[in-house]
Amino acid sequence: MSITVPAERIETQVNKRLQQTAQKAKIAGFRPGKVPMSVIRQRYEADARQEAVGDVIQASFYEAVVEQKLNPAGQPSVEPKVLEKGKDLEYIATFEVFPEFTVAGFDTIAVERLSADVTDADLDKMLDILRKQNVRFETVERAAQNDDQLNIDFVGKVDGEVFAGGSAKGTQLVLGSGRMIPGFEDGLVGAKAGEERVLNLTFPADYQNLDLAGKAAEFTVTVNSVSEPKLPELTEEFFAQFGIKETGIEGFRAEVRKNMERELRQAIKSKVKNQVMDGLLAANPIDVPKALIENEVNRLRVQAVQQFGGNIKPDQLPAELFEEQAKRRVVLGLVVAEVVKQFDLKPDETRVRELIQEMASAYQEPEQVVSWYYKNDQQLNEVRSVVLEEQVVDTVLQKASVTDKSVSYEEAVKPVEAPQAD
Repeated sequence: MSITVPAERIETQVNKRLQQTAQKAKIAGFRPGKVPMSVIRQRYEADARQEAVGDVIQASFYEAVVEQKLNPAGQPSVEPKVLEKGKDLEYIATFEVFPEFTVAGFDTIAVERLSADVTDADLDKMLDILRKQNVRFETVERAAQNDDQLNIDFVGKVDGEVFAGGSAKGTQLVLGSGRMIPGFEDGLVGAKAGEERVLNLTFPADYQNLDLAGKAAEFTVTVNSVSEPKLPELTEEFFAQFGIKETGIEGFRAEVRKNMERELRQAIKSKVKNQVMDGLLAANPIDVPKALIENEVNRLRVQAVQQFGGNIKPDQLPAELFEEQAKRRVVLGLVVAEVVKQFDLKPDETRVRELIQEMASAYQEPEQVVSWYYKNDQQLNEVRSVVLEEQVVDTVLQKASVTDKSVSYEEAVKPVEAPQAD
């Protein structure tokens, strides 16, 4: 875009700045506010003109894009063509704009919508999982077997030399956990407290420490103690660990079932949403401004540093690591926003409250949680955004090809496996 600004507008801004400077300038030999304008102009005009030109370019660019009804993405690159005192300012602004498009192809989107129930067998299996997560170990005077926990000392050697990280004392190891390299845990089955065993093993070829990958090693292991697992009984004491008191086994089962049903609804909703979003992407390939992708890459970099910590700075992470994900998020954001615009969608406040109540039901004081959301505009708006996205999904489902499929609880909540790279 070529933009021309009259010289008078520049000079007006320059003079305005010089007058402001004259009121507060301190120059030897003159009283404040009494410095002649010729002196002010001689000393400060260059800086005043630079500031004025920058502000006028910013303002005139905004006026131009509003007049031309353009929607810039990112900051423009400005190339001055005429930048001389007394002449009209001329410059070229190069910038990207948000793509203009209409979302289409709804009828090409195929969605498999799962349905499932939490059966008594599913509930029993979940109770077993909860018990195993809270297992205790009691010392026994017998030979070790799988699922026992051993307290061991060990020293590992490669080519007769102890290697770094290959020795430990007082380590707790559950046999069958797969924590150690292949053969280590199997080699301790049948061992008793006080026994020493020598294990001749080979590190896997894909072992993370390349110095050890594929190498033969000798481990001398001393078993200090053997403990067997004891699953906790389903008692009031056990229930209290989960914040559930004085309701007995039936009350505990009801609470666990409620949590499983909540997880089930969320899993099904998530899988449907992912299919809808994938379908929208496939049906609406659009070119997106590089500036938006770069901004999203930078956001993902910051998130990665916050998540994993360390002393690395966001801009030290290679942009290529995040470009594919950033592009997907940008395109989806634009497509979803366009669906909202095309169908004039607004957040359904009834659904907003229902979603907040469902999230709050996982807490001991749900009403306090609901109240907190409605007192925090930022959190409330985030929930509104989630609901609006759900309404986009519902809108697409009305036009897409939807197949309903009944599956087990386990299949419904199982995460979708990411495609394997070649």
